[in-house]
Amino acid sequence: MKFPRRTLLHLAAGAAALPIMSCVARAQTYSSRPVRLIVTVAAGGSPDIIARLIGQWLSERLGQPFFVDDRPGASGNIGTEIVVRASPDGYTLILAISANAINASLYDNLNFNFIRDIAPVASISTIPLVMEVNPSVPAHTIPEFVAYAKANPGKINMASGGIGSPLHVTGELFKMMAGVDMIHVPYRSEALALPDLISGQVQMMFGVMPASLGYIRAGKLRALAVTSAKRQEILPDAPALNEFYPGYEANGCYGIGAPKATPTEIIEKLNKEINGALSDPPIKGRLADLGCKRVCGFAHRLRKVHRRRSREVGQAD
Repeated sequence: MKFPRRTLLHLAAGAAALPIMSCVARAQTYSSRPVRLIVTVAAGGSPDIIARLIGQWLSERLGQPFFVDDRPGASGNIGTEIVVRASPDGYTLILAISANAINASLYDNLNFNFIRDIAPVASISTIPLVMEVNPSVPAHTIPEFVAYAKANPGKINMASGGIGSPLHVTGELFKMMAGVDMIHVPYRSEALALPDLISGQVQMMFGVMPASLGYIRAGKLRALAVTSAKRQEILPDAPALNEFYPGYEANGCYGIGAPKATPTEIIEKLNKEINGALSDPPIKGRLADLGCKRVCGFAHRLRKVHRRRSREVGQAD
C-alpha cells in the first residue's frame, strides 16, 4: 500500500510525538495504582517513621495507597538497588537517607551510582542525632561520660544501626575527638539496637531522634547531648557536642527519590504534594515533635544537577 507524501509526513510527525504524549498521559493519570515507598532500614527505625508519615499524606492526596516497603540490608544498598532497577514510572520511590551518601565512600563495587541513578523528588528534613545512654551508666553530662569511659577503656558497648551507618560514623567521630575507647556493636538496624540499649545489654548509642525521643521522655534512656551545631528545642537540656568539642557536627538528611528517567511531570507532581505536606500545620508540627527540621536542600540541588545533565545530553544528541 502506498501513501501520498503529505499523509506520510503526517504519520511521521504523529509517530515522533508519541513519546511526548505518552509521558504527558502517564503524568496526568498518576497515580492510578498503589505506590511502593522503599525504606532501606528495618521497620521501627526513624526513616520508617518518617516514610509512613509522608506516605499517609500522599495516599490521602493522590487517592492511591503509598505503602512502605522496608528492605534493610547491606547498609541500605539492597533497598536502594531495588529502586535503581525499578521501572521509572513513579510507582517505586525511595526514602533517601544519609547512608546513601556515606556508602559511596565505603563500597568500591556498588552496582549503581546514587547521584546518577536516582532522580531527586523532594527534600523532607535534616535531623540531628542524640547521644543517649542506658540509665545505669553513671554519667549525666558529657564530661562525666568521658571521664567514665577513660577510666573503663574498652568496657562500654556502643550500639549502632550497622557498620558504616550514620549512627556508627557519628559515634566514631565522637570517639576520635573525645579520645575514648568504646566497643562498637553493630546491629542490623536502629530499631533492633534500641531494645538492647534499653535493657542494658549495650550502654550507649547515637540514636536518631524520631525513634529515641519517646524512650528519653519516658526515662528509659538518658540524653547526654545532640550532634547538631546548636541545642535543639525538643531537648532543651541536652547540650550540643560542639560545646565540648568545637567543630563536632553530624546531621542526618531525609528526602524522596525515584529511578532516573522518571517523567519530569510525575516528579513535579510528587514534589508539589510533598512540599504541601511539609507546609501543612499538623504534619509540620508532627515533624517538629520528632526533632525534624525542614532545612535540607539536597533534593533541590540534585534536581539542578539532573536538569543540567539532561540539557547536556540533549545538546549532544
